[in-house]
Amino acid sequence: MNLYEDRRALHQIPELVKDLPLTLAYIHNALKPLRCEILTPAESSICAYFDFGKSAALAFRADMDALPVTENTGLPFASCHPGTMHACGHDGHMAMALELARRVNGAKTLPHNILIVFQPAEETLGGAKDLCLSGVFEKFNTRAIFGLHLWPDLPVGTVSSIPGGMMCRSSEVTLTVTGRSAHVGRASEGLDAMEAAVRWYQGALALERPLPQETFRLLKFGKFTAGVVRNALAGSAVVEGTLRALDDSVFDSLKNGLNDLAEEIAGETGCTLELHYSDGYPAVWNDSALLEQVEKIYPMERLACPALISEDFSWYQRFLPGVFSFLGCGPAPALHSNNFQFDEKALEVGADFLWRIAEGLEWN
Repeated sequence: MNLYEDRRALHQIPELVKDLPLTLAYIHNALKPLRCEILTPAESSICAYFDFGKSAALAFRADMDALPVTENTGLPFASCHPGTMHACGHDGHMAMALELARRVNGAKTLPHNILIVFQPAEETLGGAKDLCLSGVFEKFNTRAIFGLHLWPDLPVGTVSSIPGGMMCRSSEVTLTVTGRSAHVGRASEGLDAMEAAVRWYQGALALERPLPQETFRLLKFGKFTAGVVRNALAGSAVVEGTLRALDDSVFDSLKNGLNDLAEEIAGETGCTLELHYSDGYPAVWNDSALLEQVEKIYPMERLACPALISEDFSWYQRFLPGVFSFLGCGPAPALHSNNFQFDEKALEVGADFLWRIAEGLEWN
């Protein structure tokens, strides 16, 4: 098999979250002929460890899960699983990692041992955190970790990154308002949950606006539900959105502002306002010194600015130095769209990039 065959085979069997039996079986079968130790340190994960007798290891990560999207690409190797699609390029990520494994397998020696990590649940549950807590990186004395993501906004074959903050910390925000329904003709007997939610929503947006333009943050809401009928005050309301920021201080400041605003409006309206935040992902924060080392052995481009999206690769960087990079595959449809596809020539570049790190990175 080669990386094109791997990508196309994996594209046809997309699976969700941690329910990945066909994907795991494919990867296991691809790794089985190689001289690596195959292990499962966390649920629905698979790792390949190549021992070159060195004191430390480098790690490379590929994510495996797909999205609940009905494919509309017309590709001859389109998804065989209705309602599920590799719409974020994880099939390509796995193909590059398998190609790296084959190249590592053919090497007589390398400066480090190599650990290749195939991770579930990037799109939803943050499967990276489970692997970090499994002890696998400590077991093999892993010094650093690297990851790639296909990126439609960059030309095919461009490898780009940025030192420090690259992608935002994120959390889903849900406001639940409980009031008391009453007929509009007797509105004084009720507590208007819709009004309280609207006031909170307007105040929430106002929290973000005064921040400087260069402060990378996002506070937006996409869903609002309230009430049952037009002639009765809403007894309840729910507002759903997302909070993202590059710096923890900005994230925490906005979160505290949302909490204070909820308390203020509850006191003024008599309604109960409850806020819930998902755990989300930390910010992707590249180790600057490590990135400089990579740039010395592979021609990269610097991103103009961070991205207002999130990625659970950030969990690895909380446990060990890491560099995350974008691999250009554009112009191409947007990630997560039902027609996402890309020029497969990008995969060759990505595999070469990973291999150059594996064979050429030296510690200072």
